[in-house]
Amino acid sequence: MTKKNNDYKPAPVDTTNVKLPEELTALAEAIAKNVHDVWAQNRMNEGWTYGPVRNDKKRETPCLVPYEQLPEEEKAYDRNTALATLKFIVAQGFEIKKKS
Repeated sequence: MTKKNNDYKPAPVDTTNVKLPEELTALAEAIAKNVHDVWAQNRMNEGWTYGPVRNDKKRETPCLVPYEQLPEEEKAYDRNTALATLKFIVAQGFEIKKKS
């Protein structure tokens, strides 16, 4: 059995000064939708189904709906993940460009 480390202190890369161009901010919404779809597909593959309230024992969750039907707070979680990832990529010196 692995011992849990209670001394864990997350240290994400500081991206507070990273300003994303508008086109990357728009891309974040598409990434957020895809993040949700990947999550939902993984949950379904694990036997989870839709349920009106989350029930881990029954493997039910109200979030197994299309992204557009999620409550705004759930969309915000996925958007924040997408934005943080894009900011991390930029902070690491990479550029993201759309092919013409």
